[in-house]
Amino acid sequence: MRYQSRQVDIEGRVRLGMESALTARDRVGVQDFVLLENYNSEATFIENLRRRFGENLIYTYIGSVLVSVNPYKDLEIYSKTQMERYRGVSFYEISPHIYALSDNTYRAMRTERKDQCILISGESGAGKTEASKKILLYYAVTCPTNDHMATLGECLLQSNPVLEAFGNAKTLKNDNSSRFGKYMDVQFDFRGAPVGGHIQNFLLEKTRVVHQNQGERNFHIFYQLLDGGDDDLLKALDLQRNPQNYNYLVKGNCPRLSSVSDKNNWKVVMKALSVIGFTEEEVQRVLNIIASVLHLGNTQFGEGEEGETYITSETQLNLTAKLLGVDGSALREALTHKKLTAKGEEMISPLNFEQAVSARDALAKSVYGRTFTWLVQKINQSLAVKDELYHSSKGSSVIGLLDIYGFEVLQHNSFEQFCINYCNEKLQQLFIELTLRSEQEEYETEGIAWETVQYFDNKIICDLIEEKHKGIISILNEECLRPGETCDVSFLEKLEDTLGGHPHFVTHKLANGKTRRIMSREEFRLLHYAGEVNYNVTGFIEKNNKWLNRNVKEVMCQSDNQILRHCFRRKEGTDQKRPEMAATQFKNSLMKLKEILMSKEPSYVRCIKPNDAKQPERFDEVLVRHQVKYLGLMENLRVRRAGFAYRRRFEAFLQRYKPLCPETWPNWHGRLADGVSTLVNHLGYKEEEYKLGRSKIFIRFPKTLFATEDALEAKKPDIALTLQTSWRGYRERAKYQRIRKAVIVIQSAWRGMKARRRAKRRRQAAELIRRFIKGFIYRHEEYCSENEYFLDHVRCSFLKNLRKNLPESVLDKDWPTPPPLLTEASEHLQRLHMRNMVMKYCRRVQPEWKKQMMQKVVASEIFKDQKDSYPASVGRLFLDTRLEREQINLKVIQTLGNDKVQYGIPVIKHDRRGFKPHHRQLLLTNTFAVLVDRTKIKQRIDYAALRGISVSSLSDGMFVLHMPNEDNKQKGDVVLHCNHVIELVTKLSMMASKVNYVNVCPGSIRFAVSRGKEGIIDFVRGSELKVTKGKRGHLLVTAPQINTT
Repeated sequence: MRYQSRQVDIEGRVRLGMESALTARDRVGVQDFVLLENYNSEATFIENLRRRFGENLIYTYIGSVLVSVNPYKDLEIYSKTQMERYRGVSFYEISPHIYALSDNTYRAMRTERKDQCILISGESGAGKTEASKKILLYYAVTCPTNDHMATLGECLLQSNPVLEAFGNAKTLKNDNSSRFGKYMDVQFDFRGAPVGGHIQNFLLEKTRVVHQNQGERNFHIFYQLLDGGDDDLLKALDLQRNPQNYNYLVKGNCPRLSSVSDKNNWKVVMKALSVIGFTEEEVQRVLNIIASVLHLGNTQFGEGEEGETYITSETQLNLTAKLLGVDGSALREALTHKKLTAKGEEMISPLNFEQAVSARDALAKSVYGRTFTWLVQKINQSLAVKDELYHSSKGSSVIGLLDIYGFEVLQHNSFEQFCINYCNEKLQQLFIELTLRSEQEEYETEGIAWETVQYFDNKIICDLIEEKHKGIISILNEECLRPGETCDVSFLEKLEDTLGGHPHFVTHKLANGKTRRIMSREEFRLLHYAGEVNYNVTGFIEKNNKWLNRNVKEVMCQSDNQILRHCFRRKEGTDQKRPEMAATQFKNSLMKLKEILMSKEPSYVRCIKPNDAKQPERFDEVLVRHQVKYLGLMENLRVRRAGFAYRRRFEAFLQRYKPLCPETWPNWHGRLADGVSTLVNHLGYKEEEYKLGRSKIFIRFPKTLFATEDALEAKKPDIALTLQTSWRGYRERAKYQRIRKAVIVIQSAWRGMKARRRAKRRRQAAELIRRFIKGFIYRHEEYCSENEYFLDHVRCSFLKNLRKNLPESVLDKDWPTPPPLLTEASEHLQRLHMRNMVMKYCRRVQPEWKKQMMQKVVASEIFKDQKDSYPASVGRLFLDTRLEREQINLKVIQTLGNDKVQYGIPVIKHDRRGFKPHHRQLLLTNTFAVLVDRTKIKQRIDYAALRGISVSSLSDGMFVLHMPNEDNKQKGDVVLHCNHVIELVTKLSMMASKVNYVNVCPGSIRFAVSRGKEGIIDFVRGSELKVTKGKRGHLLVTAPQINTT
C-alpha cells in the first residue's frame, strides 16, 4: 500500500488512531474494511457500513480507498479547525475523512514529486460533487498562498456553481445531478502552492435540453434565468417568468423545487462569472444563447398538402434569430430544408415534419452543448498558469480530480446510460489493475512472495463494447454510416447477428423464455460487472449521429454572436468530411482520460447513497447492497485482503505495541526489525500469521491484530500507572533541580549585590564625611564649593525640622530657631505659614461662628484690659437674643412694624433724679433701640442721635447711653443696668456703628440729667454688687472684686 511509507510524522511520533478505534469496533464497526474478519461476506460489509452511518461516521477505508456515505444533513466535520486537524497528519493516524485523503495525496505529490489524481465515483445523489468541493476547499485553505494564488483558489471554487448551473439538473434520484463528466487538474508549484488549473468535460447530456423524463428538470440555468433575472433583462430577452410557457421546460412537469432557490442560485452564478473573469458582454452573449434555446423550443412547424414543412410561429423564429445573431430567413430555410451534395452538385431538399422537428432539436442541443464547451474553455483561461516558469512539468506537479457519473440503471436506459456504464466499466478495469499493481509493487518492495489473486476481470465486457469491428460501438457506427434508411431496429438485428453467442450479451430474440417475458423487442441486455442492464435501442442511431444539416452550420457560422462564431467554425460549412460519431468521440475521450490517470498515482473516493428519499438517518440496505456491488467494493476488498490484512512500518508497529513486551519497553535500542521480531515472538504470533518485510510487518488475519489490540487495552492501566509514576518522579526531580539552581543563582547574585552595595555605601560615606568636615571648617566663609555641602545640609536639616515642628494653630507662637544664614527666610516662611493657617481657619468658620468671632473681636477692642469683667466674658458665647419671642409683647411688635427686633435683653433703668430702678426690656433693631415697659414703648433711642456709651472699669453691669440735650424735648442720658453688659454694649455699638464712642471710665461716670444739669455715678470695689444713692446725690455702685488668678 503506497501510503504506508508516510505513517510516521517528521518528528518520529506515531499516533495510530485507527488502532485505538478498534476498541469501539463492536459499537461503530471498524474504520478499515480490511480489518473485517469475514471479509468475503457482503452482509458483514454492509452491516459495518450501517453501524458507522448510524453514528454519523460517514467515512470508512478499504486500505487506501475512501468510502463515503451521503448523510443528507450537515455534519460539523468540515470546519477550518478540522482542516488543521488533518493537515500534515499521516493517513491512518486519526479517523477516516475526505481531508485525510486530500492531505495524503497532497503530501505524496510534494514528497515524491509525482502527479496524483483522485477518482470520485458513485451513483447520482451519492455526494460526488460535494466531495470534489470539499477537496478543492481543503487545498484553497491549507496550501501556501499569495494574492495571485488566493485569486486562483477563488476561481477554482467559483467554477463549481457555474458548471453546476449549466451542467447539472434535477433527476429522479438527485436534485443537483451532474449531467456531464468532469476531470480537473490543479497545478502546484515547487512550494506546494496552487498556480493553475484545467478542466475537461465529458459527454454532456444534451438530450436533456429538448426532453426530460417525468419528474425531472432541464439544466438549472434555464430556471435560474427566469426566476432570478431582473425585469429589464427578461424584457430584453423577451422572456416570461413562468417556465410552463416554454416547451423545453414542461416535459418533466417539475418547474419548481422546494429544496432549491433558483433566485438565490442565480445571484451566486452571476457573482461567480464575475469572479472568474467573464465580461458583461460575454455574460450577455451567453444569456442570449440560453434565451434563444427557449424560443427555439417554442418554434412550431406545420405540414403542407404535399408533405412540405413550414414554420407556423414566425414571432418565435424571429426572436430566436435575433438572439442567435443570424438572419431570420436563412434560419427558416435551414430548419425546413437540407443541403445535399451528390456527384459534386449541391441540392436543396425539403424536410418532412419529423425531420424538421429533429433538425430544430438538434440545433438546440448543438448550440447548448457547444456553448457549454466554450464556458469550460473560458474557465480554463482564467485558471491557466500565468507564470512561464510553471508551464513545463519540471517546475510544477498536478493533482487531478475526476468527478464522473456513477453506474446508472434506470427504468428506461438509453444511449446516455450505455456510455455512462461503459465509462464505469473502463474505470473499474483501471481501478482493479492499479490496485493489483500497487499491491504487487509493495509486496516486491518488501520482499514478500506475491500470491496470485482471483478476481473478476471485466476486460471481456470492455472488449464487448469497444473492440474494433466486433464491438457494440463499431457496429453502431457502421449502422449509422450505412447507405439508405437506417433505423434502431436494424442496429439491434446486427448486434444479434454479430454478438449472439457472447456470454454477457442478451436480446429478446436470444433470451430464454423466462427472460423474454421481462424484455421488450427493442432492448438488449449487457451483463456488467455491477449487474444486468437492459438498454432500449430507440434513439441510439440519432444520438450517435450527432450531426447538423450543413446549411444549419452555414447559418450559425454567420452569427453576430462571437461565442457562436467561435463554436461554429466556418470550415464546418464547407468540410465534406463526416463528423466523428458521438460514441467514438466518447470512447476516444475515455482512452485519453485513461492515459492521464495511468500517468498519475491514483486515490479513490467511492460515494454511496443510503436511500432514494434523500432523508437523513435512513439506511436502505437493498439500495446500498446494489451500489456496493456496482462500485466493485467487495472485489476491491478481496484484492486487498488476498494476502495480508494489516501492514505497518516497523517503527509504527513497535511504537504502538512495545509496552506488551518487557524487552521492548520502554525503548528498543537495536535494529527495528529485531525489535519487531522480539515483540511478535513474545506475543506468540504463529509463523503463518505474519511476515516480516524489509521495512514493514504484514499480518494476515484481523483476529491476530484484534487480539494484540485487546492485550494493549488490558495493559493500558499498568502503562498509565507506570507513566504517571515516572512522570511525577521526573517532574519533581526536575522541579527540585530547577529550584536548587535558581536558589544558587539567586544567592550568588544577592551576595554579590549586597557586597557591592556595602562597598558603595562605604565610599559614599567617606566622601560625605570629608565634604562635611571641610564644609564645617569653611562654614563662616561665603558660599563656595568647599562649604556648599555643609551649608546645604544645614539648610536642609532646618527645613526638615521645620516641616516636622510647624505650628498647628494660629494661637501657637512657637517657631524653631533658624541658623543665621536662614533668619530672613525663616521669618518669611513664618509669615506665610501664619497667613496660610489663618486662611484655612477662616475657610472653616461657619457664618454663625464668624458673626460670633466678629463680635468677640469688637468686644476685645473695647474692653480688653479696660474692664474687670471682660476676661470672664471671653469664654462665654454671645447669644442672638436674651428674650424669647413670647416674652416680647405682641402689641410692641406691631408698633415696631417692619423694624424687626435683632436683639432683646431685660435691663434695669434708673431714674435720672432719684435713681429709682425700673425693670424694662431693651430691644435693638437695625436703626434704633427702644425701652419697653410691658406693652408700652417708653423711650426710642435713634442710633444716629446716640452720642456715646459709657461703662465703668469694674465688674458691675452699669452703662449710660448719652443722648443729645440741646433740645428741651430730650429727656437726657439713659442709665441702665444689665447682667450681660459686655454682650449688650458690643452688639449695640456694632448696630449703631458707635464702636469708637464707647468709653470705659474708671472711678465715675458723668451723665446729663436734663439740659444744663448733670449727674454722677461713682464706682467702688466691695464684697458684693450694690446700687445705692450716695452722698451729694451721687449714685454709688459697689462692684465685687474678681479674682483673675
